[in-house]
Amino acid sequence: MRIIERQNAVSNTKTKKTAKTIKLPRAALKLRQADPFYEQELATYAQPLPSRSYILQILAEKGMPMLPEDLVALFAIQPDESEFFSRRINAMAREGEVVINRKGAICIAEKLDLIKGRVQGHPDGFGFVVPDDGTPDLFIGPREMQKVLHRDRVMVREVGTDRRGRREGKVVEVLEHMNSRIVGRLHVEKGVSFVLAEDRRIGQEIMVSPEGSLDAETGQIVTVELISQPNKYAKAIGRIVEVLGNYADSGMEIEIALRKHDLPYEFSDAAEAQARKTAKKVLKKDWKIAEGLQREDLRDMPLVTIDGETARDFDDAVYAEKAGKGWRLVVAIADVSHYVRPNDALDAASYDRGNSVYFPRRVIPMLPEALSNGICSLNPDVERCCMVCDMQINAKGVVKHYRFYPAVMLSKARFTYTEVAEILKKPKGKAAKARKGLVTHLQDLHGLYQTMLKARCVRGAIDFETTETQMVFNEAGKIERIEPVQRNEAHRLIEECMLAANVCAANFLGEHKHASLYRVHEGPTERKLESLRRFLGGHGLSLGGGDEPQASDYATLMGLVKQRPDVSLMQTMLLRSMQQAVYTPEQQGHFGLAYEAYTHFTSPIRRYPDLLVHRSIKAVLKGDTYKPGNWAEIGAHCSSTERRADEATRDVQNWLKCYFMRDRIGEVCDGVISAVTSFGVFVLLDGLFVEGLVHISELGSDYFHCDDAKHVLRGEHSGKSFGLTDRITIKVARVDLEAGKIDFVLHDKSVAGSKRAAKALPT
Repeated sequence: MRIIERQNAVSNTKTKKTAKTIKLPRAALKLRQADPFYEQELATYAQPLPSRSYILQILAEKGMPMLPEDLVALFAIQPDESEFFSRRINAMAREGEVVINRKGAICIAEKLDLIKGRVQGHPDGFGFVVPDDGTPDLFIGPREMQKVLHRDRVMVREVGTDRRGRREGKVVEVLEHMNSRIVGRLHVEKGVSFVLAEDRRIGQEIMVSPEGSLDAETGQIVTVELISQPNKYAKAIGRIVEVLGNYADSGMEIEIALRKHDLPYEFSDAAEAQARKTAKKVLKKDWKIAEGLQREDLRDMPLVTIDGETARDFDDAVYAEKAGKGWRLVVAIADVSHYVRPNDALDAASYDRGNSVYFPRRVIPMLPEALSNGICSLNPDVERCCMVCDMQINAKGVVKHYRFYPAVMLSKARFTYTEVAEILKKPKGKAAKARKGLVTHLQDLHGLYQTMLKARCVRGAIDFETTETQMVFNEAGKIERIEPVQRNEAHRLIEECMLAANVCAANFLGEHKHASLYRVHEGPTERKLESLRRFLGGHGLSLGGGDEPQASDYATLMGLVKQRPDVSLMQTMLLRSMQQAVYTPEQQGHFGLAYEAYTHFTSPIRRYPDLLVHRSIKAVLKGDTYKPGNWAEIGAHCSSTERRADEATRDVQNWLKCYFMRDRIGEVCDGVISAVTSFGVFVLLDGLFVEGLVHISELGSDYFHCDDAKHVLRGEHSGKSFGLTDRITIKVARVDLEAGKIDFVLHDKSVAGSKRAAKALPT
C-alpha cells in the first residue's frame, strides 16, 4: 500500500502552528478528504479527523454496527490522533447520536429506534422522558426510574403503552448524569445512613459512604456529592460535603432552594476581584464611548426613580414634559454594559445566573453589590452612566419618534410607589409639600400615562387584575401575616414608561437588522384554544378571532365579563390558555401586550437579556456588530434561568406558608377553589392567601369524576360538585413541612354551598 506524505502549515486566528509530517494510506486519505467538512476542518487542523456527520454517514453506508477498532483502521487513525478521535466518539454517545452496545460496537441511535430526551421524575416513584424532538412524553415505571435520576439525559426505547394508554419507555442508556450534588435530609436506620432528596422528583435513597463524609446528625439537612450514579443493580452513593443544619433553622428554606435548583449563590474570586476594582464614581474617561460617540449630559434634567419601598438596585429613571400637543418621555437606564464587558469575569457570572432571584428577606443578585447597589444603581444625587431612550409621543399616546444615546445623569430623587400615588392623589398634601420642587414633574408623568392608556386600549392589550402578595415578618423572622400588594397609579405609570422604551428597543434593533434577544409571548396553542372555547361555550360565552384570536379579542371578552359574579373564574381560564413568555432571537411579537415586536431593555442590573440588548444597541450606534455566540442557545438559557428562579422562589414561599400554618391546625376558614384536579380541589384561603388541598376522599361518600373542560369535580350519586372559584369552608387538618403540603378537610356548612354550585354549573 502506497504511503502518502503530506505536510501543512496551518494558521489559526489566534495561533499559528506547523503540522508534523503525517503518513496515511492512500485509501484512508481519500476517505477522509471525502468528508463534507474536510476543507472547513483544514483551516484549524493539519490533518482533520472525520467529522461527526461523516462518521454517521460511514456507519449508515456500512449498514451495521462497527467496532471502534474497525473505524480506527478504516480512517487510519494515528496514535497521536487516537485520544481526540475517542473523545469525538464519546461526545457523540453523550449527545445520543450513537450508542455503544453490549459488545462495544458503535450503532447509529436512529437505527435502533431510540428516543433521546430528559427524565422528569415524579414524587410517587415513576417518571417520564420528555423527548428532544417534541413528540409525546414516554411513561417510565418505578423499576426503570431506579436506573436514573430526575433531569438525567437518556436514550429510551418505546416498548408499548401503559394501562392509561400513554407511551411507555425503557431506559437503554444514560447519556448524561445531571446531578452531581444533592441536598436532602439525613436518615440513619439500623446503622445504615442515607439521604432523601429535598427535590421529591428524586425518589431514590442516596446511600452515604462513611469515607470522607462530614459528621452529621440524623434529621439534619446535608449536601451529598455523588460518588456513583444509580443503575439497575445499585443505588446512588454519595459522601456528605456540607452540613446545612436543622430543618427549622432560620433561613434554611432558602439554603435548600439554592442547592435544590442549582442556583449560583457565590461569585467567583475573579468576579469579586473585578467588582472591587470597578470605579465607585463616573470618571472623565467614561464620557467617551467610541470614536465619534460621546455621552450626552443630562445631569440637569430632573430625572427621578420610582420603585418599591425595599428596592436597593435602581435600574430606571424617568422624566416627562409637554411638547406641543404631545409629550417628550425620557427613560434613562443604568449602563451596566459599560462596566460588564463581554467574556469578562462579571459577564460569565451574570450569564450563569441569568437574573437576580428575589426571595422573602433575601436577594441573590445577578451582579455583586458594588455594582448592583453601587456604581450601576441610579442612586439619588450622584452621577451615573446611563443608556437613554428619548421619545416623542403624540396626543393619542403613540410613540412617533425615538432616539437612543449614552449619557451621564444625576437622579434628583428616589421615590416609592406609595409616595408618588399619595402626591398624585393629594398634590397639596404633606407628601407633596416635602417634594414641592418635583410635584409638577410627577404630574406631567401622570398626564403622559393617561395619554398612553388611550393607545393601550386601541392596541387591545390584555389587562388582567391579579393579586400579588407579600410576606410580613416579625423580629424573630417568623411570618406575621401575608398581605396583598396594592397596585396604584404609580405602578401603572412606570409600567407604561418601561413598555414604551422596550418597544422602541425592539423596533430599533429590527430596523437596523441587528440580532439580539426578543421577549416573545405567543398566542394560545390549538389544544389550549379548543379547551378554552369548550369552557366558554358552557357558560354562554365565546372568544372572537376564529383559529387565531388576537389580544384584542381577549380584551373584548374581559370587558364583557367584568360585571359577572364569576369574573375571577373567567379571568383564570383566559390566563391558563396562554403560553409562557420566552427569550428568543426570533421577533415574533408579544401576544398579551399586543406588540408586534418587544424586548427587555429596562432592567440590565437584574436580567442578563437586557444587558445583551444594551450591547446590541451600542453596537449599532458605533456602527459595529455584537456577536456573543449562538443567540438561540443564549435565549434558551435565559428562559431556563428565569424558570429556575420562579421555581426556587415558589418553593421558599410554599415552605414559609407551611410554617405559618402550623399554628393554625384545627382552625376553620373560608376560601375559594383555586384549582380542580382528579385527586381533589385546591383552596385559597381568604385573608391568609395560603393554598391547601382537600383530597377527593374528603369530599364525601361518593364517586367523584373530574370534568377537565368545565374544571369541576362532580359526585356520581349525590350530584354535589366542586368547581373552580366556588366558595368553600374548610378546616386545616395537617401541615407537612418536609413535603411542603397543607391538607384541608371540608367543614360541615360547605356541603350546602357545593350543592348550590352544582345548580349554577351546566351539565
